[in-house]
Amino acid sequence: MPKETLAETMRNTLEFRRQRSGLRTLTIAGESSVDFSSNDFLSLRSSSLLRAAYMDYLQGDFDLGSGGSRLLDGNSKFAEQLETDIAKFHRAPAGLLFNSGFDANSGLYASVPQPGDFVIYDEYIHASVHEGMRLSRAGARASFSHNSVASLRATLDELKRIKPSIAAGKANVFIGLESVYSMDGDVAPLADIVRCVDELLPMNNGYVIVDEAHSTGVMGPRGAGLVCDLGLENRVFARVHTFGKSLSCNGAIVLCSDITKQYLVNYARPLIYSTFMSYPALAAVRSSYELLWTGQAENRRRELWKLVQYLDSRLERLDIQIDKHGAALVHVPETHGKSPIFSLLTPYPRELARYCQAAGFVVRPIVPPTVPKGAERVRVCLHAGNSAAEIDSLVECISHWMADTIAGLGRARSRL
Repeated sequence: MPKETLAETMRNTLEFRRQRSGLRTLTIAGESSVDFSSNDFLSLRSSSLLRAAYMDYLQGDFDLGSGGSRLLDGNSKFAEQLETDIAKFHRAPAGLLFNSGFDANSGLYASVPQPGDFVIYDEYIHASVHEGMRLSRAGARASFSHNSVASLRATLDELKRIKPSIAAGKANVFIGLESVYSMDGDVAPLADIVRCVDELLPMNNGYVIVDEAHSTGVMGPRGAGLVCDLGLENRVFARVHTFGKSLSCNGAIVLCSDITKQYLVNYARPLIYSTFMSYPALAAVRSSYELLWTGQAENRRRELWKLVQYLDSRLERLDIQIDKHGAALVHVPETHGKSPIFSLLTPYPRELARYCQAAGFVVRPIVPPTVPKGAERVRVCLHAGNSAAEIDSLVECISHWMADTIAGLGRARSRL
């Protein structure tokens, strides 16, 4: 029997994923739909204030293209000053710009751990960190249960038991986590994690790395992030702030020590072998950050947190319906209301999402492999530009879907 062609292999693989309801497709939201999906938490992508600030930077002569890798002809005084100013805003010694958060995380985790070192990470850590760990020279890696300090403690204790080099301070341990998790919207117990690391790794060989992607612009003084909010700048080895969420731009920065920055310039392959961001992209990042560090985005941030509290209260009063299997049609985790991200756990994520989309709300179903099987949900993101009336309408839509679903299940049972 002849071997199937590459096209046939890809087609069969895609069909297998489709049958498991996991096929991904590109979509475009309707222009009149209400955004409850994007990561534009501060609603800056439609801000006239940001547009005006950005256009000011585009006056005069400048090169449109990058020119190459940062180590060749892509660097500029503008980029270096931007790094310095962003690092200062986040109270970090130094910063290094990357083209994306994925590049920043993968480059950091792939290059910094040395042979014989170990990486311990939250089980819900982003795919970019997994990519970096896969390429890393670290001796081993292990996960701990999501946001569980007890699980982290047990993992570190076991690692010290079987690897005497750690207890002796001869091997480093990197602890990877996110400040806010993108699928659940819950916040890491960062202060407790840092205390645990200090206690169990007293040889100063424990290094905490925090991905601040979803806290940038939202938490901390003027949106500087969770690490700054807790005053833990000196206890965290590195932070990754991305520009594609609240800042409505592209790119990311690794905040770290001067020596770590120099090391990344020499060994982080996504930085070394990629064409760097062009001036217009850097100007957009600077324009957004200026809204943060001058306080001009504070009204938006306050409005966002009011809406978070409002949706939280509406979901608390939501009348949950139970299906024929005894499962809740919608389940809201107890951790909701800690960030602009809400997860509506449901056995019917695609059906609920389609119902809301038909009513004019942009929400997305989240299914495996993005989340574990049994953790399917519809993800709801709030933005400063949303309104209480829009939230009311969304919650009413969810209630109507539950009622319609229960009625439909009843009709199906009556026909049996």
